[in-house]
Amino acid sequence: MHETHAPATMTTVRSLDELTELIGTRRPLYIRWSLGPQTDLSTPTSRDGLTGVELPGLSANPLDVEDWWGDRSLRTWAARRLYDYSHLPRVRDGRVRPWLLHGREVGRGPDNEPLVRDVRPVGWVDERVIAQAEEEVARQKGPWGPLARP
Repeated sequence: MHETHAPATMTTVRSLDELTELIGTRRPLYIRWSLGPQTDLSTPTSRDGLTGVELPGLSANPLDVEDWWGDRSLRTWAARRLYDYSHLPRVRDGRVRPWLLHGREVGRGPDNEPLVRDVRPVGWVDERVIAQAEEEVARQKGPWGPLARP
């Protein structure tokens, strides 16, 4: 049996700086774009969109900084990780929101994303944080956009 822990209410991360601090101090930390833990944790699995195959955990994206990032800006790392999937509410469902979680990685999904079990929600990510992430990404030198690139 896999444990799930869905709080009645969750805190909300309200700034990119607050998200950056969490990434620097809490591991492992993941972000998931969905209707939220109350919905997800009732059946803590995801489905492959192409085949419909049930996956052995919730698909999420890691926020932990990779060693190759070196001493570069943790704020820029946080912004990019958030920004990469910021298109999901527009293309899936306007109710989709990002939320942070801890969990145990049990495999990889078809897009090589971590599949996580024993999920412990950490908090919602406010829309203002997404706007701040967009601003941070726009300040970078290279052209970039969310993964749903035209």
